[in-house]
Amino acid sequence: MNDQNLINFILSIAGAAALLIWSVRLVRTGVERGFANQLRLWFRLSANNRLFAAGSGIGAAVFLQSSTAVAVLVSNFVAKGGLLTATGLAILLGADVGSAVVTQLLLVRQPLLIPLCLLVGVTLFLRSENSSARQVGRILIGLALIFVSLDMIRAATGPIVANPGTQVVMGYLARDLLTAFLVGAGLAWVFHSSVAAVLLFVTLAGQSVLPLAAAAAMVLGANLGGAVIAYVLTLSASLASRRVVVANLVLRGGGAILATILIAAFPDLLAKLGTEPARQAINLHLVFNLLLAVLALPFVGVLVSLIGPMVVDKSRLKSVLPAVSALDPSALDRPQRGLDCASRELLGMGQKIEQMLIMVEPLYDAWDATVAQSIKDQDKAIKQTHLDLKLYLARLGKAGLDDDMGRRSMELAATSTSLDAASDAIARIMLGLAKRMDTNGLQFSPKGRKEIGNFSDRVQNNIQLALNVMMNQNPAEARELVAAKEKVGRVEQKMQRHHLGRLREGLVESIETSNIHQETLRALKQVNAAFSVVGYPILAKSGDLLKSRLT
Repeated sequence: MNDQNLINFILSIAGAAALLIWSVRLVRTGVERGFANQLRLWFRLSANNRLFAAGSGIGAAVFLQSSTAVAVLVSNFVAKGGLLTATGLAILLGADVGSAVVTQLLLVRQPLLIPLCLLVGVTLFLRSENSSARQVGRILIGLALIFVSLDMIRAATGPIVANPGTQVVMGYLARDLLTAFLVGAGLAWVFHSSVAAVLLFVTLAGQSVLPLAAAAAMVLGANLGGAVIAYVLTLSASLASRRVVVANLVLRGGGAILATILIAAFPDLLAKLGTEPARQAINLHLVFNLLLAVLALPFVGVLVSLIGPMVVDKSRLKSVLPAVSALDPSALDRPQRGLDCASRELLGMGQKIEQMLIMVEPLYDAWDATVAQSIKDQDKAIKQTHLDLKLYLARLGKAGLDDDMGRRSMELAATSTSLDAASDAIARIMLGLAKRMDTNGLQFSPKGRKEIGNFSDRVQNNIQLALNVMMNQNPAEARELVAAKEKVGRVEQKMQRHHLGRLREGLVESIETSNIHQETLRALKQVNAAFSVVGYPILAKSGDLLKSRLT
């Protein structure tokens, strides 16, 4: 192979791999934006059944095209107390199987699939006014581009199959399975997607570029790499959630190492997984994760308790640092920089309120005076920040602001007021309601508690979207945020009707907690509305907002 052909090959493979990575991410983004609440509901419903938990993990990984994304979601859920660590591990084991199922589905080659997915996907994305339909369009476009990238890999690798240099390199990988395993893990890390890495290895094996033994070792290495990605992404998470991810890392990574040793000792085992190299490699991926789930599911509780002591509580190791304000006094004579400082301070306020909401929900089930005091202290700090921010903006305005900057200053002040109201709704209303339940020894009915939890998850999802909008000022996401506010209102009314229905049925728990249930829903709705304010100025500027409603 001459230098020009080598450069063309490298560029073709790199471009195809880049498209594959981006396409997988496109599908995952569509699912997260359009169906995040449904995924949260799945996880909440699976809390009491490990088999159902594994099944929900499989489904979530198939939709998200990534077991890593599921691991991050589960980590957040465990941190909030919505899932036990053992249940979280069961979901992750199922997600690993789901990730393997995805690779099976994406290897299906149908000539009409690419143009059909592109046609329907682009039409939905450009023409639909419904946010969920637009995300379905995004998902279909991503799937089509995955198939295109795989075809690009096949086309690029075809001419080099018989090249002597290629055969030497690939022959070395076939003889040194440890190196192949580490390369597979490394590429999964670089791609930040074990699905993309496995698809690449299997496609190369199908083109006879990679020998079967090397492809098998690299596929198993990608399993380790995928588990490491989730571990790194959750390093700053709570102790309980990191225990789940570390347990999955130990199981998946350790299992992959043992499987590689087994294949090196008994290479004939691969012949039982299919007749073609690509099929054998992809089936190995599925069989490995399926066997791991089947063997580990009955013992997830024991495994978490054994692996738990390996995870260090980092919060005890950190020194307490004083809070630092983003309101830089030296920026008062530079209005644009001063407004940027105010925006950063607002973002910090929003993140603290998000944490308050996460902390307050478990208090409805079990009162914790320490957590309650922490929420009150956080509310006081937010009120002080709100005052400091208003004074800062007032001082900034003394220097004289042009129309755009003056408008931006007013928007920031209004957003700060809304966030302060959200903090008050949590610290005064929700905390008071949780304390009343504890004082009177009350409990929600199972259906009522599930409704509160699901509604809180929906609001938390919208808060995360609002924080993203605060950072990127994206009109599309701002529109999605404002539309979500209207949807939250409809859901709240529906839940109120369900609650009244339970009262008519005479459920004792519902009667005793009726006012608390209704006031909690209203408080959550207030919090959601406060964060939705972030989207209105952006939509007004882009022309997507009428005086009373979205265009």
